[in-house]
Amino acid sequence: MVLGALTALLEIEDDFEVVAQARSGDEALSLALKHRPDIVVTDIEMPGLTGLDLAARLREKGCNCRVVILTTFARPGYLRRALEVGASGYLLKDAPSAQLADAIRRVAGGGRAIDPSLASEAWTEPDPLTDRERQVLRLADEGLSGAEIAKRLKLSEGTVRNYLSESIGKLGARNRVEAARLARQRGWL
Repeated sequence: MVLGALTALLEIEDDFEVVAQARSGDEALSLALKHRPDIVVTDIEMPGLTGLDLAARLREKGCNCRVVILTTFARPGYLRRALEVGASGYLLKDAPSAQLADAIRRVAGGGRAIDPSLASEAWTEPDPLTDRERQVLRLADEGLSGAEIAKRLKLSEGTVRNYLSESIGKLGARNRVEAARLARQRGWL
């Protein structure tokens, strides 16, 4: 329903053409590589690849489309990570539709469009996790055991335990469940 509504809102604009819609990050990657749009509008959380993963993969694959994240997550950590992986826009879903259209035009013109309420907060608390710690913690948060994480990431179980231990220590958590919760609240997962 949200995808359809967003598409309808964007197609009202005379200077926009929606060339594809995706229901997962993996589908979005495939469609973006096929259609090579000027702008990809994505959410942070979606099945398969996250919006952050999608932005990074598009960049890795040399796709010149610009990425605008449209999300409910008003978390400075997400904004910071979005900018680090090459997103050009980060807007909240509760913003007026005219603001989204203006932001897309700004990004299409080579600029950035960042929700002003998050911009100043994004650099106040740096993310202490490494990419691998984040990846292991995300899988632990999904309920995978250490052995399952090790198998999926092609690591030893001891290495997985070390990454989890480092994450727990860096976040001042009591266990991996609390570490994942804290990291997610701050936008680091």
